[in-house]
Amino acid sequence: MGSPSDYDVWLFDLDGTLVDTEWSYTREVFDRVGDRVGREFTDREAEILWHGLGGSRNERLRSWGFDPTAFWAAFHDIEDPQRRAEATYLYDDAAYVGDLDGPVGVVTHCAEFLAGPVMEHLDIDDWFDVVLCCDDDTGWKPDPRPLELALGDVGVEPATHRGVYVGDAASDVGAAMNAGLDAVHVERHAPENRGHCVLGDYRVETFHEVFDPRAD
Repeated sequence: MGSPSDYDVWLFDLDGTLVDTEWSYTREVFDRVGDRVGREFTDREAEILWHGLGGSRNERLRSWGFDPTAFWAAFHDIEDPQRRAEATYLYDDAAYVGDLDGPVGVVTHCAEFLAGPVMEHLDIDDWFDVVLCCDDDTGWKPDPRPLELALGDVGVEPATHRGVYVGDAASDVGAAMNAGLDAVHVERHAPENRGHCVLGDYRVETFHEVFDPRAD
């Protein structure tokens, strides 16, 4: 793909793209959620929901007999922002993002009360000119509106600027394309584990391929 200088604006997903969480924390959260909702979650089910493997989390929840709104309310009620932050790590290859010239932003499904402490704990909050945490008012990826709102916050229009959105899920690629941005899919999981192959304008396994192809 082209170099960072080819783009006027960079937007990134957060969880699974720039950062991830220690498995022990994820497992503990799903144990506590299971106690709350009266159903145990296997390791595979926890992995599917945490990383959004296999498509829409809400569709998956409905197929398991859950009301998504009630499930996520219980899920977020259990999570502690500080503990989540302390259990979250930055991908080594994401360090390139800190060297980008603006505008640079994050558009994430991670709830605001969690995303803020995570980014502050990892000392990456000053990397970004805008951080947009999706909710029912902004819409959810692959709806383009969250990306459009973030672009508006930094004064960028896709029609007059070349922008890119980088994420690890099919919804990220869909949101980028719907918003008129190039889509970079970072494959943090093997396609057979995800259950399908995600195809964006670019598909990479690490940010080295994006920012320094010579590194690979």
